[in-house]
This record gives sequence, structure tokens and C-alpha cells, in this order.
Amino acid sequence: MSLEKDNVELEVNNQADNSNSQAEKSVVIKSLFFKFLERAGYQGIAFIVQLVLARILGPGKYGTITLLAIFISISQVFVQSGLNTALIQRKDVKENDYSSIFYVSLFIAVVLYGVLFITAPFVAEFYDKPQLKNLLRVLALVLIPGAFNSIQNAKVAREMRFKELMFCTLGSVLISGTVGIAMALSGCGVWALVGQQLSSRVSVCILLLLIVKWRPKRVLEWDRVRVLFSFGWKLMVSALIDVIYRELQNLVIGKKYKEEQLGYCNRGKQFPEIIINNINGSIQGVMLPALSKHNGDNNKIKSMMRRSIVTSSFLIFPVCMGIAVVAGPMIHLLLGDEWMPCVPFLQLYCFIYAFWPIHTANLQAINAQGRSDMFLKLEVLKKTYGLCILVFTVLKFNTPLAIVIGQCCSTVLSCFVNASPNKKLLKYGYTEQMKDILPSLGIAAAMGAMVYSVTFLHMNDVLTLLLQIPLGVISYVALAKIFKLECFDYILKMVNKIRNKF
Repeated sequence: MSLEKDNVELEVNNQADNSNSQAEKSVVIKSLFFKFLERAGYQGIAFIVQLVLARILGPGKYGTITLLAIFISISQVFVQSGLNTALIQRKDVKENDYSSIFYVSLFIAVVLYGVLFITAPFVAEFYDKPQLKNLLRVLALVLIPGAFNSIQNAKVAREMRFKELMFCTLGSVLISGTVGIAMALSGCGVWALVGQQLSSRVSVCILLLLIVKWRPKRVLEWDRVRVLFSFGWKLMVSALIDVIYRELQNLVIGKKYKEEQLGYCNRGKQFPEIIINNINGSIQGVMLPALSKHNGDNNKIKSMMRRSIVTSSFLIFPVCMGIAVVAGPMIHLLLGDEWMPCVPFLQLYCFIYAFWPIHTANLQAINAQGRSDMFLKLEVLKKTYGLCILVFTVLKFNTPLAIVIGQCCSTVLSCFVNASPNKKLLKYGYTEQMKDILPSLGIAAAMGAMVYSVTFLHMNDVLTLLLQIPLGVISYVALAKIFKLECFDYILKMVNKIRNKF
């Protein structure tokens, strides 16, 4: 009788676990859906805005603003990285923690703005461009609303409230795009890009304030700040190393070559970056809080991480391959002859961004397990050999294109470095990861060959793209069905589930 009772209780518990698992899976799918809509909408509108601004302003203006972005990006690390991630990752976060971290972040933002305000003349002198002084002093104001926005994003991510975030993000990009284009048409020049970035950060804060309705309390608990900082400082240092390394390339190109060259490089990077951030950013934005809930359950984390890599790769490989193949007619049609030198940069960055699913999935899994110490060690190692490659390409070849080729080499090497810890932590090493992505990579390469063959017809840009794009989509889907890729069936099932829920 006792055994029968235990069996009944066990069955009830299993049913409860299955019910909880299904409920959690449903939340993740819905969150992923809204995160994807948010990123797709934002990047789509931003893409159109950037095209309009690029045609109006030209490569030189974009090169100028990219010089300033170096200093803003480094400052934003201290305001928005580390402590923000700690709020998402830790299980024991309290309501007062948000307010405590907000005041610390705001203080850091104000201090850094003061530093940038004072050093702006030296930055202008370094690049021998006097106009940079006032541009930097105004653009640096984005740090202040950035402190508030970092806490808002942490709360949204932790509570999986991506539907609200979607509306706020779309609203902000519409507002900032309108401001930027209006200023550009009014003859404001590079100030149009400054106005766009400032209005974007301020508007998203205001919209989130209205919808999410989080308000900082008059609370500052230093004990809790220290607890969160103990985890977050390693991520902050890791992000700082990463940003300095990435922006160092822009600094070298901006200082050593003409600002137009930096504009070409930056524009070539932005085309694949906008699209890949939409796909990969949607998945990874949801995966960190989802993975963090299973900290300690290595099998579950491995399963979710594997699904992330396989799905991201299936979506990103054909996009990168397609953009690289159609780069010439696409740039000529959208931006004109003035921007054609950015084509080889665009193709190289497509190669770089194709590997992002592997990088981000591995790093998110490490973060979710609370191993920020390992995360920091990886960043130090990667940036050490990355810096060596950068110095070598500058001294040996002395061209901006060679610098980006060197970054391609660093990207391939980093795939193995990022995967190495999870070989021990999750029993999911680079060999198994490579096997998971090879099917998608293979059919993407076949698709690319078919799409490229259209160029031999020597048609005009419009007809070439009208033939290449549908051919790429149809051939990729057909190959996925012919070779029966599991990830293709999974995506179809997920889409059907989402459609049934709404």
C-alpha cells in the first residue's frame, strides 16, 4: 500500500515537473518571439534611416562620428556593463538592488561625462580636427540616460517582459530617425548623427518609464552593491577589454588614414551587423536569463545552448553568405558610386559575423554558470593575440583592408578559445559544436554558389537583386528540406506554436 502511494505521488510530481517545464518553455518561446520582433523592427527602421543619412551625409561625416564613438563606447562599458548583467544573472536579486545599482551607475556616468568634457580639446588635437571638441561634449551626454536605461533593460530581461520592450524600442527608433533625417535635410551635417543618437537614448528611457513603470527608490545598500560587484566587475573588465580592442582598430584607421576610409570600413561593418544582431541578439537576449534559471543543471544548460547554436547558425549562415554575394549590386543601388569602396569591407565582416552564434552561445553559457572569472580570462587571452595580429597587419601591410582580414583570422581562432571551457563544464566542446553547424554551413555555401552565378548574366543592379534574393531563399529552404535538417523542422514547429498562441 505504501509503495502504491509512493508511485502515485511520484507520478503527480512528474506531471507537475512536466507542467512547469512546458510553462517555462512557453514563456521562453513567447519572449523569443517578442525579442525577435523588437530587434527586427528596430534594425529594419534603423537600416532605412542609415541609408537615408548615408546618402545625404557621405562617408566623411560617418568617419568623423566613428572617431567619437571610440570614446563613448569605452565610457558606456563602465555605465552599462557588469552590474547590469549581474542583476540579470543572480538568483537572489532584490527590488532595492535595482535602485542601488542605478545610483552607482548614475554617479559613474556623471564622472565619466566630466572626464570627456575636460579631455575633448585633447581628442580634437590628437586627430587634428577642432570640430571634434564640441561634438564630443554634446554626444557624451548619452551616458546620463544610459545609466537609467541599463537598469530598465535588466528589469525587463529578468522579468521576460520583452513585449513592452518591443514597443519602446520601436518608438524610440522612429523618433530618433525622424530627428536625424530632419537635421540632415536642414544642413546640420555631422550634428544630425549626434542628434539621432541623443534622441534615441532619451526617448527609449522615457517610453520605458511610461510602460515598465520602474522608479528608483531612495535606497542605496552598499552591502548589496558589493555582492553584485563581486560578480559584475569581471564582466565589466571583460567588456572593457573587448571594446578597447574593437575600437582600437577604428582609432588606428582614423588616425593613420583618411576619415573616408574609416567611413567605408564602418559602413561595411554596419550592413551585416544590423541584420545579424537582429537574429543573434534576439536569441541571446532571451537565453541569458533563461540559462541562468538552470544554473547547476549542466545537462539542461547544454541542451539549451546546443539548440541556440544550431538554430542561430541555420539562420545566420545563409544571411551572411547572401549579403556577401550580393554586396556589389546592393551597395551600388542603395548608396551609389560614392560608397562602392565599402564592398570588400562588407564581405569580410559577413565572414566575421557568421561566427557570432558560436561566440555568444559559449560566452552566455559561461556567464549563466556564474563563471565570470573564466569569462575574463578568455577575454584577456583573445585580445592578446588579437592585438598581436593587429600590430602585425598594420606594420606588414599598412592598409585598412589588411586590418580587417587580420580580424577574420582572430575570429576563427576565437571560436576554439570560447568553446574550450564548455568542453569541461558542459561536455560540449568545439568538435561537437563544429559537427552541429556543418550542415547549415554546407547548404549555405551551396546556396551562395547558386546566387553568385546570376552575376554572369550581366544584368543591371535591380534585375540582378530581384533574381538573386528569391533564388537564395528558395534554394536554401529546398536544400534544408532535401537534406532533412532537424533545425529547419524545429523552426517550423516553433513558428506554428507561436502562431497558435497569438
